[in-house]
Amino acid sequence: MKRYLLAAIASLGLASPAAAFWEYGHQTVAQIAYANVTPKTKAAIRKLLAQQALLDTPTCPAGTIEEASVWADCIKPLKLNDGSTRFGFAYSWHYQNVDICAPFDLTPACKEGDCVSYQIDRDVKMLRDKSTLPRDRVVALAFLIHFVGDLHQPLHAGDRHDKGGNDVKADYGIYGPARFNLHSIWDGPLAERAISTPPSLVRRYPAAERARIGAGTVTDWSRESWQASHEAYAAALGGDACGTVPARVKMDDATIAKMVPVSREEIRRGGIRLAKLLDKALG
Repeated sequence: MKRYLLAAIASLGLASPAAAFWEYGHQTVAQIAYANVTPKTKAAIRKLLAQQALLDTPTCPAGTIEEASVWADCIKPLKLNDGSTRFGFAYSWHYQNVDICAPFDLTPACKEGDCVSYQIDRDVKMLRDKSTLPRDRVVALAFLIHFVGDLHQPLHAGDRHDKGGNDVKADYGIYGPARFNLHSIWDGPLAERAISTPPSLVRRYPAAERARIGAGTVTDWSRESWQASHEAYAAALGGDACGTVPARVKMDDATIAKMVPVSREEIRRGGIRLAKLLDKALG
């Protein structure tokens, strides 16, 4: 917990719409997926990630599925020789700010494919296409592993024109002085508490459960995560997700405990659905 609190303090004032779903969340989604894919898919993942040198990102390794799960965040600050951001084009691919106080509609949030759900579908298509160049296949795999995690962080899937809760200052339990915002709470300390609450989320799930959770399309999953963002805002704002936002939201212990199951379920869904997509793309 200490490292997440320190990270939150260090990032004060630096939050953005594409702020990372911190390592623990992404790595857990990836581990759940790896535990639930077929042996053939596992072999294909290992074979592709063994070619991580093609990425030319030595400071951001992607040799394991856990490393690949955070690669898309690690590369954000990388620069080209002219000083421009090497992967700046991908910043908006990590989220989709769909208004929670209006009927669900991905169109405004996904103009020209600049949203997480569009990129998930695109990465699957690239991996399935045998003509995709080897480097592009490795990139698509690393992005896919990361983006399915992002989609299942509710505040990457819905917002109130506040950058996915980044503009909503919030206290987390007794850690008010850490000066979180609502987005960073769901990225970090809440995700850590959810994942570390037993039983472990990382296990092989029964076939019927995988089929039930993996049913539907990426758009269906987007709607479901968007609905979870309603729960996140409602809990933070005293029951009304579209109510008045105070100068500072107070996430007390009771509210946090209420949101832990929501976070756990989203992470579990993310892992099982990533497994489905990996099997579809590589299996």
